[in-house]
Amino acid sequence: MQGILITCNMNERKCVGEAYSLLGEYGEQLYGPEKFSDQDDKLSGSEEDDVEAALKKEIDQIRTSTEQKLRRFQSVESGANNVVFIRTLGIEPEKLVHHILKDMHTTKKKKTRVILRMLPISGTCKAFLEDMKKYTETFFEPWFKAPNKGTFQIVYKARNNSHMSREEVIKELAGIVGSLNPENKVDLNNPENTIVVEIIKNVCCLSVVKDYVLFRKYNLQEVVKTNKEEGQQNLSSVTEEESSKEIKSAEDSNELKSGDRLQSEEESKRNEHDLQQV
Repeated sequence: MQGILITCNMNERKCVGEAYSLLGEYGEQLYGPEKFSDQDDKLSGSEEDDVEAALKKEIDQIRTSTEQKLRRFQSVESGANNVVFIRTLGIEPEKLVHHILKDMHTTKKKKTRVILRMLPISGTCKAFLEDMKKYTETFFEPWFKAPNKGTFQIVYKARNNSHMSREEVIKELAGIVGSLNPENKVDLNNPENTIVVEIIKNVCCLSVVKDYVLFRKYNLQEVVKTNKEEGQQNLSSVTEEESSKEIKSAEDSNELKSGDRLQSEEESKRNEHDLQQV
């Protein structure tokens, strides 16, 4: 199954609405308007007399109705809080999400309120190490099998799952990428490809994306920030850190002064006691 995994800030219902709006807008840009079948539901007189023909048409109508329900974008249960999964049909999730982020990064126009990250999912398998190894041996080929090559990193997130080991998964998947082409190299700073591993319960969602660092880890709130806003945010962080250091320094100084005062009082008492003894 392919789709788009979306994280949000508490309001999942509003998140689904924003997702439909955003995906619909950019989906039409890339793939054109969504098309639906428009067949006449009425039976002609001759078909009414022909039971076999009438039955055949009824079956066709049921099939058409089912196809109409399979929309280009359809929300399905994700299995985790604050996570929405939009199943896609007839599109390339990586291409669509990259197109959205590229446009938002260029225009700096904010289009969502509750959506945080939007991650394309190009394949799914069972969230067990052997299943993942077997699946990714083929899944990774378009990006990493010789003559294809590139730098990469692996980002891993597990929700409602306790039997998988992050370190073990990353080690095994990195080994598979290396076996497809020894020239594939790890780059944790600015890789050409980022392997996204999202595990929810017993399902592993996978994709390989471009510009993961440039597009702020595919975060729709961060990607629209200007350099000025980022600078102010960084300055605010530095100021908070310096303030914390100053407060700590002042507290340490007060503790020293308090300690010196107590020590001085104790020495005065000892001196007074010694004088009384004399």
